[in-house]
Amino acid sequence: MEKTPRPETPGRRLGAAVRRRRKALRLSQLDLCRYAGCGLAFLYDLERGKPSVRLDKVLDVLQVLGVELRLADGKGGIVVVARDLQGQERQP
Repeated sequence: MEKTPRPETPGRRLGAAVRRRRKALRLSQLDLCRYAGCGLAFLYDLERGKPSVRLDKVLDVLQVLGVELRLADGKGGIVVVARDLQGQERQP
């Protein structure tokens, strides 16, 4: 049976960006949890795009990863601007 792709949502875009950055930094999920002070279940939910996660914990994870969360006017949901480890913008 063929899997149908899940629709793209803002939570999934954020989760994918977190996962990419974690892997780029060569951090395991367990290491990131230790540094950010969150549990594995939370990080798993975040990376899978769960739509209801605690903002304070999300911000802790982003801080450890060196990622900013910016707010802007618009209706685009979450826009991910990826940067490489040298800080240069690139396509996600």
